[in-house]
Amino acid sequence: MLTLAQTTFSSRLFTGTGKFANPQLMARTIAASGSELVTLAMKRLDLRSASDATLAQLQALPVTLLPNTSGARTADEAVYAARLSRELLETRWVKLEIHPDQRYLLPDPIETLRAAEKLVAEGFIVLPYCSADPVLCKRLEEAGCAAVMPLGAPIGSNRGLLTRDFISMIVEQASVPVVVDAGIGKPSDAAAAMELGVDAVLINSAIAASANPVAMAEAFASAVQAGRQAYEAGLGVSSQQAQASSPLTAFLEPL
Repeated sequence: MLTLAQTTFSSRLFTGTGKFANPQLMARTIAASGSELVTLAMKRLDLRSASDATLAQLQALPVTLLPNTSGARTADEAVYAARLSRELLETRWVKLEIHPDQRYLLPDPIETLRAAEKLVAEGFIVLPYCSADPVLCKRLEEAGCAAVMPLGAPIGSNRGLLTRDFISMIVEQASVPVVVDAGIGKPSDAAAAMELGVDAVLINSAIAASANPVAMAEAFASAVQAGRQAYEAGLGVSSQQAQASSPLTAFLEPL
C-alpha cells in the first residue's frame, strides 16, 4: 500500500490519459491497469463543453484525478492552470509541469520550485515533475511537495531509466514518495525502477501508443508488482567477480 498526502493507494502504477485513440479505450485501459491515480492535462479539456468526453469517462472510474499543468512555460502559467483545475474539478491535487523547451520537454527547475512554493502555500497537494536532480528534489520536498516525480528520460521517448544513478540518490535521501515519471518505455523498465526503491511509476505513452493498450497496461501492472516485491525481498549484492553458490572442490577432497 502506498500513502500519498494521507490517501492510500493499493496500486503503485499511476497512469496518464494522453495519446489514446478514444476516451472509451482510455477508460478500459485504465481499468485493466488497476491504477488509482490518473493524471490529465488541463489543456486537453474542452472547457466550453458542459461534459468533456475524456473527463466523463474518468469520473466514472474509481480513481483520484491528478490534473497537470502541461503546456505551462512559467511558474505564473502553471499556478493559473492549477487554480483553474481546482475550480473546475474541485480538487487540490495537481501535477506541476513546467517545460518551456518544446524539443525535449525538460522541466524548468527554477520555475518549478517557484511555482511549488506558491501552490503549497495556497493549500494544493503538489506533485512536481522534475529533473532527476537530488538537490532539486530535496528543495521541492522542503517546500512542502507531497512527492517528487523525477524523469527517467525525456517525455514520450521510451528510453527507460537513463537517470538510474541519480534516482537511487533521490530515493536514498527522500522523506516523501518518489514517483518516476516520463521515459519508461517497457514493463522491464518499470520493474527496474521499482527495484531501485521508488514508490511508484507513472506511465502514459508506453501504454497508450502500444498496439494493444489494455494488454500493455496489464503487463505494466504485473511488472510494477514484481519490481516492488523484489525490492522488499532484498536484492542480492552485485559483484565484478564470480561468487560460487556451493563449494567447488570439497567433493574431491576424499580422493
